[in-house]
This record gives sequence, structure tokens and C-alpha cells, in this order.
Amino acid sequence: MDYKKLIAEKLQIEGVSQQELYELITVPPNTEMGDYALPCFKFAKIMRKSPVMIAEALKNEFVTDETVCEVSAVNGYLNFKIDKTAFVSRTLEKIFAEGACYGASNEGQGKTVCIDYSSINIAKPFHIGHLSTTVLGGALYRILSFLGYRAVGINHLGDYGTQFGKLISAYKRWGVKEEIERGGIRALNELYVRFHREAEEHPEYEDEARAYFKKIEQGDEECLKLFHWFKELTLKDVEKIYELLDIHFDSYAGESFYSDKMQPIVDELREKGLLVESRGAQVVDLEEYGMSPCIILKSDGSSLYATRDMAAADYRKKTYDFDKCLYVVAYQQNLHFKQFFKVLELMGKEWAKDLVHVAYGMVSLEEGTMSTRKGNVVFLEDVINKCIEKAYTIIDEKNPDLENKEEAAKKVGVGAVIFGALYNSKIKDIVFSYDKVLNFDGETSVYVQYTCARANSVLQKGGAFGDYQIPELCAAEIELAKALSVFPNTVKEAAEKYEPSYIARFAVDVAQKFNKFYFDCKILSAEEENVKNFRLALTQATKQTLTNAFKLLGIGIPEKM
Repeated sequence: MDYKKLIAEKLQIEGVSQQELYELITVPPNTEMGDYALPCFKFAKIMRKSPVMIAEALKNEFVTDETVCEVSAVNGYLNFKIDKTAFVSRTLEKIFAEGACYGASNEGQGKTVCIDYSSINIAKPFHIGHLSTTVLGGALYRILSFLGYRAVGINHLGDYGTQFGKLISAYKRWGVKEEIERGGIRALNELYVRFHREAEEHPEYEDEARAYFKKIEQGDEECLKLFHWFKELTLKDVEKIYELLDIHFDSYAGESFYSDKMQPIVDELREKGLLVESRGAQVVDLEEYGMSPCIILKSDGSSLYATRDMAAADYRKKTYDFDKCLYVVAYQQNLHFKQFFKVLELMGKEWAKDLVHVAYGMVSLEEGTMSTRKGNVVFLEDVINKCIEKAYTIIDEKNPDLENKEEAAKKVGVGAVIFGALYNSKIKDIVFSYDKVLNFDGETSVYVQYTCARANSVLQKGGAFGDYQIPELCAAEIELAKALSVFPNTVKEAAEKYEPSYIARFAVDVAQKFNKFYFDCKILSAEEENVKNFRLALTQATKQTLTNAFKLLGIGIPEKM
């Protein structure tokens, strides 16, 4: 039951909608005051009364029932107390009735959301910097699908540009086919790094690279064959990482896919009088909107990211007829997205308002920054494998007799990497620390997984539990049930704000409340059978809810740890 909705529907304030009331109702920090509270300060101007008088008047009008059993007015707040027995009973009934679908809804039915994420560069390392876009996009894909939306995952591959000319130049000069086949993306990266090193002494190599890229654009058979080979090698390597992270895409249409779709965009801009010349380049002037010009064509006539992104957005609208199109890209690209969104709007594309830049902060390791050109990159695969190895060592120390230690370590290690990127607000920069993400006692995925393993152990020892009546409830039981009950709302909020961290933080909160319940309440040794059955049911509900939450984040939970 959505208690906020139920309360909002029973309140009548002239000039204030039920939706506004719903959004104003909060959970007070001190639950002794009430389970929900409505601050009345915002109504003072409308009603021309003090918040204290408004709260008192609303209290006198409110009719209590078997659900909202008590209402009080305190210092301008209207406080509501829920019948705890009915509340806990309904919460458990809902979780058991819905199971793996608890938290899901059909609110997105009939709506399509395109999500552009990960978007790796062909022949360049899949490094730690790609972590956020990959797991954030993957989580949003699952969350929106869980709410009934048709999610379309797009890996907008970076497969266009002079770097391919550089690679062809480097490969023809120093490459050995067998070594590249064996080394994959790392071997290609070594060639790329060597090219930049050698080009410092031989600047003519840069001209050669541009010439090779021109040949790709012109359809030269040999150059195209090498380009497709580089692409094939890259995707083969990165697929292993996507598999580890449980990431999937519906489209791999990258930049090169739009090479024949840009001209109509350029023509339309010209027809609508939006293109102007600036230092030989063709640009759209955005000074009126507080932005620098959006460059559409360089002075040599070649396209830029904005041109390709506009062609891609147009193609996606025509192909998928999206209701929203999300771009999960670092905040450094804020201006780029503002510019090309505005240009599409000026072109009269009314759907430009449905384009959303989901910006996120940067990820770095404690060791420092990276540079692809210089070769000091940290491969994401290495980070994941190191976490799995460390997780194995910790599990082996804590539980040397555990069966399937390798499988448990894989779930713990991979989960630590994903959770480390999703736990904080997406816009924050992250300094990745192996020790922090694998802390069994911190606000980490390992802590939540260990809590689930504990719950599972209790359930295995307790066996099948029978019917129960809600007993006299203690504080720990009520707090746990309250934490479980907000999961559907949490999922909804995470989708609305494109913020999977809400679900990650929810999971930690539930784990903390379960562990308090576990230590405060006897479960298996409860004196009454009814109490034991109820507490086993609460344990089962916790395990189900945490499993659902972690599934949305892309994290598995070991049965034992």
C-alpha cells in the first residue's frame, strides 16, 4: 500500500493538488512523532493562516481508520501514525505475492526509452574511465525495463576518425598479424601508443594517418578490411567484460554507421538558414543562448561529433520513436550536449525536448590519472580480475571450507566494482579503492551480500515456516518492515532521476536494519512457534527484496559466503 497516496487522498486543501500533497509528505527523522508527516508551512500564504493553525485544522478534519490510526499536530507539522500490525502484514503479503516482481510496475507500458551508454572506442583500451557509463547505463536499462518501459540499449561505438588511419599506419609499419590476433585490444593499444611516440620524431606519420583515414572514407578495400578486423578484435575482447558485468545491448550502431546520414542534416540546417561561415567552418551561432558556436563542418568539409550525434538522434527517433533518449556521458561533455540539443530544437524537431544528458563524474584509481596516448591506462578487465582475486583471498580466510569459492568470489569481486561506481550520486567524481569496495563492514555490496548469505543460512536452518499472526512487534521488526516497504517508491524515484544510487543506498539501509533485527530478536530460538514463523517470514522478505534490488544493479548474490 502506498501510505503517502492514501493520506494525500484523505486531505483537502483548496488550491493544492493531491500530487503536490503527495510530494510534500515525508518520513520524519523521529518516528515517535509519527510514521509520516506533512509540513504545513507552504500553505500559509494560500490559507492566510499560521502553519500551526493549519496543522490543527487539518487534524480536526482528518478521519482516522484501520490504517491511519492516529493524527497529531505539532509545531506546524501534521503527523500520521500507521497501524503497525496492519502495515507489517500488508508489506509481507505484497512481497510474497509479487516475489521477483516486487518493486516492478507497468507505468512505462507503451513507452520507449533509448539509452546510449558505454560507447567504447574501437582499438582503444576498455579502461577504468568507462566503468561509470557502462554500469550506470546498464542499471538504468534494467530499472526502466522493470517499470514496464521498452528500453533500447545502444553502444554508440567510437569507430570513426583519424585514429584508424594512425592504426593502419602503425600496423603496416610494425604490426605482425599473429601477434595482434593473440594480443587483441592490448596489442592494438601498443601500436597506437608507439605511433604517437614515433610521430614526435616523424611528423610526416600524421599526414600518412590522415591519408589512410581518407581511404577508409572512400571505401578502399585494403584499409576497410583492416578497419573491420580492428573492430572485430575489439568487440571480441570487450564482450568478455560485458559478460562479467551482465551488460547487454540492442544496437552497436556506432559513429561510422551515420556517415551516410549526416548530409541530410547539413542540408536541412542550410535550408533553414541556420548555418553560417566562421573561419572557413560551417557553424550554428548559439551566442543568443549563452553558448559558443556549434561547429557542424570543419574548414576541410569533414564532420564533427555534433554532426554525427544529430544524425544519430534523428535516426533513433525515426527507428524507435522514443519517448526519451538518454545519453550516459561524463559531465565534461555538458556543453556538447547543450549545443546539439539546442540546434535540433532550432531545426524544429519538437522531440529535442526528450533528449537527456545523464551526466556523471569521473572514476580514477588511487594511483592517479591515465592517458591512452602515453600508454598509462588501467584496463577495466584488470580492475575486475584484481577484485575477484582479492575477494577470493578474503572468502578463503573467513570460510576456508566453503564450496564453490571461485563462483562466490566472482560475484563478490564483480559486485564490488559495480557497487563502487553506483553507490554515490552519479555526478560525484570517484576515487576507486580496492580496500574500500571489499570492506565487509562498510557501506558496500559485500556487506549486503554477506547479509543475504546470513539470511539464507537462517532460512535453511529454520526450514519451511507455517502460517503466522503478526505478534506484538518490537522496534527492530517495525523498522525493517518499513525499510522493505519503500522499495517500489525507491525504484520509481531512481528511474525518474536516473539515479541508481537510490537503490544501492536502499540496499545498504535494509541490510543494516536486518542485522539489527538479527541481533535484537531471537529467530530460530524464539519461544513461540508463531513468533518464529513470523520472523522467518520477515527474513525471507528481506532476502527477496535485496535480491531484487541487486538484480537491478547487475549484482549477483552468493547463497553462502
